[in-house]
Amino acid sequence: MSDHGGRRGQAERDAITVEIGYALCSAAYAAAVVCGAVVGPVLVFDVPAGVRRAVLAVGATVAVVLFVVRVVSVLARFRPGAQPSQPGRTRPDS
Repeated sequence: MSDHGGRRGQAERDAITVEIGYALCSAAYAAAVVCGAVVGPVLVFDVPAGVRRAVLAVGATVAVVLFVVRVVSVLARFRPGAQPSQPGRTRPDS
């Protein structure tokens, strides 16, 4: 963030954009797979309406929570420019 008086450079902005896109796409995929695994059997087999509604609600809730957790975890790990000050040295005390 030192380029141009504290502004981000184009490469850093591009990296952030790619990371956000990855976070959203991977979260949507994971949520769809888990929701399908939870809700799928209820849609295939004949179950009472109350059970169907309950499982659909649980599946949707799990999918939303998983989506949010995945996006937050991916974006929390991404830190642009978080590299050691001296290449080849990974520990702060080395």
